[in-house]
Amino acid sequence: MEFEPASTAVVVVDMQNGFCHPEGSLHAPASEAALEPVTGLVSRAREAGASVVYTRDVHPPEQFDGNHYYDEFERWGEHVVEGSWDAELHDALDVREADHVVEKHTYDAFYQTDLEGYLESHGVDDLLLCGTLANVCVLHTAGSAGLRDYRPVLVEDALGYIEEDHREYTVEHADWLFGEVLDREAVTFV
Repeated sequence: MEFEPASTAVVVVDMQNGFCHPEGSLHAPASEAALEPVTGLVSRAREAGASVVYTRDVHPPEQFDGNHYYDEFERWGEHVVEGSWDAELHDALDVREADHVVEKHTYDAFYQTDLEGYLESHGVDDLLLCGTLANVCVLHTAGSAGLRDYRPVLVEDALGYIEEDHREYTVEHADWLFGEVLDREAVTFV
């Protein structure tokens, strides 16, 4: 499948120490293994002239105090707390000044962030989504992108997950409901 670089962004979801480093609070081996495929995809996209966006899941320590229902710390334990090493992007990523970094506080990288404004101002319509966790932040961000009339394409061999079934569910669900699924080899730039 061919992508026009000027209207395409690679969106790298939450490839942070907390998820991708063995000492991270929510380390998943498959998230760590996704680092190489993600960096390879980013490199190819950058060479072609596509935009690169990184998301960081970051939680202020008091974020969920007093919430009625939504409490990620209760579900997952404390993770990627604001200002911590856990919350930083993994050192294996080649983050550059021209790249856009989105700080998010929920599973969805569009919710109360500047992501949509950035994409609109850069003429981006197609999103190549990779990163972690496939069935959590990647899936929610991709679904939100589709509802906003972006073309979400999940790069299935550049996704981190806790269990293989989670990745399989994600790519099947995305392909069936709102997006497209490709592997890295099928991504080409015109």
